[in-house]
Amino acid sequence: MEERKQRILQAIIDDYVLTAMPVGSRTISRKYLSHLSSATIRNEMSDLTEQGFLSQPHVSAGRVPSPQAYRLYVDLLTDEQIRPLTSAEELRRGYFSQVSHLEGLMRSAAQALADITGYASLVMLPRQAELRVSALQLVPVSTGLALLVIVTDGGIIRDAMVQVSEQLDADALYAISRMLSERFSGARLREVQLALTEFADKAPGDPMVLQSIMELASRMDSQTAQDSLTISGTHNILGFPEYQDALKARRLLSALDDRERLLALMRAAEGRELTVQIGPESGIPEMRECSIALAQYRLGRGQRGTIGLIGPTRMPYGRVFGTLRQVSHAMSEALVSRQTAN
Repeated sequence: MEERKQRILQAIIDDYVLTAMPVGSRTISRKYLSHLSSATIRNEMSDLTEQGFLSQPHVSAGRVPSPQAYRLYVDLLTDEQIRPLTSAEELRRGYFSQVSHLEGLMRSAAQALADITGYASLVMLPRQAELRVSALQLVPVSTGLALLVIVTDGGIIRDAMVQVSEQLDADALYAISRMLSERFSGARLREVQLALTEFADKAPGDPMVLQSIMELASRMDSQTAQDSLTISGTHNILGFPEYQDALKARRLLSALDDRERLLALMRAAEGRELTVQIGPESGIPEMRECSIALAQYRLGRGQRGTIGLIGPTRMPYGRVFGTLRQVSHAMSEALVSRQTAN
């Protein structure tokens, strides 16, 4: 594309992102490219329309960018244009400072993305069939009651209140925790389940504790056999003028309830740091006027999860990508620091 057409197209996109209103040649000349006359811009806009980059809702109206235009705009983004909407420190302090569980981290990340951008957000935790135990801990709560915590190398932490013998004090629980951690550190969850059956007959630990560990490991194994998806901020979509029509809004909200289709899109993005499906590219008819921007975060042992944002195709892609990158880095750092602490 000629440089002048490219500048005009970028100006149209920038203005439409801000106003959601068709853009005319006079607006571009007055606000963005004052060295070009309205007539010159109008001729170039006519060419861009013929090439499929613009559409004209009404004969007397201005032009609206097409998905093809947004795709070109995204493909030409530079690193300087990919900037977050918030600082890393504000993100950590506001959303991740008090998180102790991976599920809590997912919820916080989804909430952060929705709050910061005003879009709907997605956070996917991938299948983790090969999770290995890093530590088993028994924390005394009261006489005959303890908190059982299983920590895995993927950063997943599960806990449950368990009954223990009233004769077990804090030192005894610590000794059992150390013995179990030494015995099962590095073992897969399924291996822990199988080994505990035999181990219970030989180990000096409390049988009630061993049974609780077996049950908790079993729940973790079944839960991590499938992808988990957290969605936040779906109501944000209703605030955009594109979805003031009740029927259109209902269709979109229905699509956001279809987790399998959303998960399929997120799985398809695995291996790419940043990606976006613009309009019809998603393959979801109800979301043909939306874009789905996605990013990867590190989970541990080479595993990666995916976070994303759903909003109108006129979203400011540089800021969206920058914010996704910021949140993914914050999540990765939180997971790494927690695994190190454990």
